[in-house]
Amino acid sequence: SCPTLFLFFLTCFSTMVSSVKPYKNQHYADLKKDCIRNKTLFEDPEFRATNASLYYNKPPPGRVEWKRPGEISQKPHLFVEGISSHDLNQGVVGNCWFVAACSCLALKPKLWQKVIPDWKEQEWDDKHPENYAGIFHFQFWIFGEWIDVVVDDRLPTINGELIYCHSKDPNEFWSALLEKAYAKLSGCYQSLEGGNTGDAVVDFSGAVSEAISLEEGQFYKDQGKQDKLFDDLLKVYDRGGIISCSIRVCAVSEYTRLCMMNRLVKGHAYSVTAVKRVRLGHGLLAYFKNETIPLIRMRNPWGKIEWKGAWSDSSEEWAKVGDTERHNLGITVEDDGEFWMSFTDWCKFFTDADVCRVMNTSLISVHKTWHEYVHFGSWAKNADPLLNRCGGCANHKQTFLQNPQYLFDVTKETDEVLISLQQRDMKIHRPQGHGENLTIGFGIFKVELNRKYRLHDILTQKCVNTSTYINARTVFMRINLTQGRYVIFPTTFQPHTLGDYMLRVFTDVESGCRELTADKPQVKCWSSIIGYPQAVSHVYVHSAEGLQNQDRTGGADPYVIISCEGKSVKSTIHNDTLNPEFATSGVFYRKKLSKPITVQVWNSNAVKDEFMGQVVLSGSVNDPTEPQRLQLRDQGRQMPGIIGLRIVTSVQLTAI
Repeated sequence: SCPTLFLFFLTCFSTMVSSVKPYKNQHYADLKKDCIRNKTLFEDPEFRATNASLYYNKPPPGRVEWKRPGEISQKPHLFVEGISSHDLNQGVVGNCWFVAACSCLALKPKLWQKVIPDWKEQEWDDKHPENYAGIFHFQFWIFGEWIDVVVDDRLPTINGELIYCHSKDPNEFWSALLEKAYAKLSGCYQSLEGGNTGDAVVDFSGAVSEAISLEEGQFYKDQGKQDKLFDDLLKVYDRGGIISCSIRVCAVSEYTRLCMMNRLVKGHAYSVTAVKRVRLGHGLLAYFKNETIPLIRMRNPWGKIEWKGAWSDSSEEWAKVGDTERHNLGITVEDDGEFWMSFTDWCKFFTDADVCRVMNTSLISVHKTWHEYVHFGSWAKNADPLLNRCGGCANHKQTFLQNPQYLFDVTKETDEVLISLQQRDMKIHRPQGHGENLTIGFGIFKVELNRKYRLHDILTQKCVNTSTYINARTVFMRINLTQGRYVIFPTTFQPHTLGDYMLRVFTDVESGCRELTADKPQVKCWSSIIGYPQAVSHVYVHSAEGLQNQDRTGGADPYVIISCEGKSVKSTIHNDTLNPEFATSGVFYRKKLSKPITVQVWNSNAVKDEFMGQVVLSGSVNDPTEPQRLQLRDQGRQMPGIIGLRIVTSVQLTAI
């Protein structure tokens, strides 16, 4: 039956999506089975208990001994009383960004149960100690696919204590083992020195990361922008997203005074553990007044040192909040690293935020569903300009269009589009001195409505936006686009820079996002019979003016159709105007140059559309290429209205 068939395909689809690739071809179940059968504890040959796994040029402060949890604690467990954002404390390596991401992860059961698979089976079992094999595994979303990473449980210690990430409870080891798996992916523990919380969150979830500069956006000074940002963050948090923040260190001298007077720490990543509108007042009066204040809660990965301003643990502001509300918020007066701030103060004192959206792409969902397209590619060098794919940013006009190109359609009147460009993580190359990210970004161009081949020249195509260019792992843009066809150019900043990338495009409705690979129409076996294009013409209709009244209100609802050899493009309808701005273009590959190109203006009616006039263009290569203003006509008879357009024709099919 149909329902059964649907469930079958859905199961197959889910299996494909959730498939996990073993890192270094190490299969956890097989390795554990071998260890139990041989009564040995696992020793990972791919990440040995040696100095090479610790550092490449900066050794830890003391003599390191690798110990298993049973040698550190009398009652080791993966979790003690569940998993909590309070479990984690940072060690001697400067990876507060990673620890902050783990704190966020601990708040999201659906996420951490994916990152820590089989967590019940992996837990120490006092009743069956024979099942302990000293092996664990974790899963990370790396460059578009889930990777399963196996580690042994030998952890680096100094004087019997863990030197890297550790839990507040000495019997709990999930954070230390998770960090070891992540260090294995990165080459060694030292490679985790310095990083981005948003990147780690993406590796935990496959989320889409957006970096927001609170300082440059000046949200603190603009209440309207501040309110909109809070609403956005509240929506992200309520939908399972993850947020972190930090205070940028502007000068080297500032490292001597990282801890500010208000006890916030510069150059340090904080995890956001709650975003709330908190009700003010006491008792029933509070519900009737419905007065709220936007608050945000954070945690310092150090597990101590908290904000001492308004809405801190013991501040007088909490007297404005009723006992029930305070209880629901879990207010505690202790230096555990977690604290509340007003959203206004957060915007004032923090300079940067990483907002990670967990995108809902489910086929069956009651919540908003995004349509996602994922493309993988490379900035690769080739001597042939038509094959070169590393042209640099738009500053390099001679080579920019040689970059990869991705076409998509916006079919709604306006649509919110999310674009994420991610390069491969470079941390694993730090020991060789090549761990820096490339400077990357992208541009978005509005192109002809019927374009399906690569863009070779910019004539009237409009650049609607350009991302920032930055040496970050991910560059993100959220933009509202009007109906039409667009092309994304993912690029490096400088030409001839090589690397791999992943492009993700999210739209509200299907966009048909695809890479443009062909430069011109293909020659086929039947081309000799039906003909092959001899020229290409680009036609851009900018606007019309002085059109004839078409209704009693003295207006019209005009649209334009550009036609050539039986093919056409049609603009959207412009309501109630005699002076429409069409900004519509088409590109035509022409087999018969004797056949003209027509541009017609029509008035939209409920019953039957009315013809308002046309212009006929020869499309010769010798015709003027500058903008023209032409009189509308009908079978030689002059019609009211002037149309503004531009046409460019070339016999070289890769010229436009």
